[in-house]
Amino acid sequence: MNTVDLQKLALRTRSMREAGIALLFASGILALFLFIPIGRGSQTSPTLGEVGAPTSDVGANAFAKVPLQAKAAIVYDLATGETLYAKNADAQLPLASLTKLLTVYAAVSEFSLDTPITIPADVARIDAPRAFSVGQIFTLADLSRLTLTASLNDGAAAIAIATAARGNRSQSAMLAGAASALGLSQTYAVNGSGLDVSTAISGGYGSARDLARLAGALAEKAPTVADATTRDFAEARSEGGTFFKVKNTDPMTGTLPRLLLSKTGFTDLAGGNLALVFDSGINHPIAVVVLGSSKTSRFTDGATLVAATLAHFAGIASL
Repeated sequence: MNTVDLQKLALRTRSMREAGIALLFASGILALFLFIPIGRGSQTSPTLGEVGAPTSDVGANAFAKVPLQAKAAIVYDLATGETLYAKNADAQLPLASLTKLLTVYAAVSEFSLDTPITIPADVARIDAPRAFSVGQIFTLADLSRLTLTASLNDGAAAIAIATAARGNRSQSAMLAGAASALGLSQTYAVNGSGLDVSTAISGGYGSARDLARLAGALAEKAPTVADATTRDFAEARSEGGTFFKVKNTDPMTGTLPRLLLSKTGFTDLAGGNLALVFDSGINHPIAVVVLGSSKTSRFTDGATLVAATLAHFAGIASL
């Protein structure tokens, strides 16, 4: 390669790097405008013994001073299996509606996406959020998209009931089988929605590490379902022609880059939970999971970890 070619290559490389950094900076500024109003005051992050820390030497400074309210969190590289950041990542905590990820994964592992699912009478009195009437029929794909996007408890219950019935099992046994198939050692659930069973017992438990792997597996296995969770709204029609349009429970979907999946969760026992999968490059998916934060700070925590991850791959300390 001659001198002119080398100079052109150097200029192209520098331009690409500058463009990448500019994009990161713009994303960081947008995040600041969106999330500065959500204050932390003088709160400190509760911990379970493990100090949040980067686990990779490359770009480690990007995670060095990440402030989180969450009890547990992880940034997990789904392409390499590397943990980029961890805070109590293996602690077993209540999952709230992140349990729905396991429910849908179990269903798409058993059924084709065009399988009809009927809303059964059992879900008529389930706690809100609800959207459906007994007897309505949807394809598994449509019911899953609506359920995950708006975190619908009646939809999750209907999916869990149908999937358990296929194997003549209880819901808890069916969900345990799905968790075991993925090697999720800290994850189990007693219902498909994640609703608290009582003031002391959650509908589902798991670790940040397990949920990162689960979210990645669902995004890979059912990408069209996962994609619906990255939109502001999800739409579908029942078999009878009833039109549904539901709003996403994640207000950040329009602000995060190359989002592949988003799922929120909140109950009194769990606090605020969030699972995200986004593409950090070309076919380089990253999972970010936050457990045990607050109803508002789960989003701040999630955005902070996404920004730190982008900085990590850009080779800079922060946005």
